[in-house]
Amino acid sequence: MAVPKRKLSKSRRDKRRANWKLTAPTLVHCPRCREWMVPHQVCPTCGHYAGREVIKLEAK
Repeated sequence: MAVPKRKLSKSRRDKRRANWKLTAPTLVHCPRCREWMVPHQVCPTCGHYAGREVIKLEAK
């Protein structure tokens, strides 16, 4: 089994862990209803994608 020969310093350990941060999801406005949506996805509010209706949504 592979075992390290020397103890890793705190700075080396922390440099490796520095990129484990969360990123906020990218959101854009839907061009049709102006609600926030994930880019390149069907709008959950109006059901449109690329200028055409993909999902028929019932009116509330």
